[in-house]
Amino acid sequence: MKADAKPVVRCRDIWKIFGPNPAEAMEALKRDNLARAEVLERFHAIAGVAGVSFDVYPGEILCIMGLSGSGKSTLIRHVNRLVEPTAGQVLIGDQDIGAASQKELRRLRAEKISMVFQNTGLFSHWNVRDNVAFGLEVRKVKRAERLAIAQEKLELVHLGQWADRYPSELSGGMQQRVGLARALATDPELILMDEPFSALDPLIRRQLQDEFLRIWKTLNKTALFITHDLDEAIRIGDRIAIMKEGRFVQIGTPEEIVTNPKDDYVRDFVHGISKLKFVRAHSLMCGIDQYRGTHGRRGANLERYSSVTENTDLDSLIKLKVNASNYDPIVVVDSHSSPIGVITVTDLLNGMRS
Repeated sequence: MKADAKPVVRCRDIWKIFGPNPAEAMEALKRDNLARAEVLERFHAIAGVAGVSFDVYPGEILCIMGLSGSGKSTLIRHVNRLVEPTAGQVLIGDQDIGAASQKELRRLRAEKISMVFQNTGLFSHWNVRDNVAFGLEVRKVKRAERLAIAQEKLELVHLGQWADRYPSELSGGMQQRVGLARALATDPELILMDEPFSALDPLIRRQLQDEFLRIWKTLNKTALFITHDLDEAIRIGDRIAIMKEGRFVQIGTPEEIVTNPKDDYVRDFVHGISKLKFVRAHSLMCGIDQYRGTHGRRGANLERYSSVTENTDLDSLIKLKVNASNYDPIVVVDSHSSPIGVITVTDLLNGMRS
């Protein structure tokens, strides 16, 4: 994800109020910052989404997570306008989808956005290949071409040999792979994933997470991924947004969320998560000049010491020191292998303590 990249998705101040007087309830929420229970009591309304704004960049996986009823599934359905907002704006590239005609919206869904649900919704009377090719059939792609593309995507998810089978012959995990292949077949700019793995057994779920990450590294797609599982969000997400009562409580990298929770709600989410995987070398190191100023001649020649990249996690750094069985510093290098910092054993111990 490049810092100067143009967002694939821009959501601006999205509100969704379910109830008889949504505009009145929304204004009261904005003015008085009411809790969800107060809105229900005063206006007989529910704030599904309350003033959420965010961007998603090319190649990024943004995980949105929260407890059941926090608004995450309602929010993601605004991105392809399956849900109409009470207020706010969603842009896909430069296109305001709220202003799109039904014809433009169908084209957008067919060409730029795909969605994978928890329930894959496969057609039971169609074989696997035809299910994967469905989006291309909607776009009126010729049969031979769409079946060839479907077969290619099935090979990508390791189901090529199952192309002529029917959904009832597949396990739950295999059906989710078919759903993913179907989403990829139209070569969309953005894929929306609403808890796609949550109904699966833990082992199958982890295998599909690995499969998902492998495919994403290959295709460099952009995704919005809904989950209620922090472990899943940490494994998959480039950034994580945590929701409560329709609002974003905190958004940041997994490292930022785990090591610097914004409030008690986020702190409860990350309680028990080992932070060793999220503290990075760049946050532990001291500068080259600082190290040399402290250690004099001993700091002159850094080439004899082990080196790591700035994103190496604390867990890996500890293992490196344990295996080396010495008190030598570790040199941190950039993408060009040039030294940018030094981590001493004291730095490691301070990192573990903090």
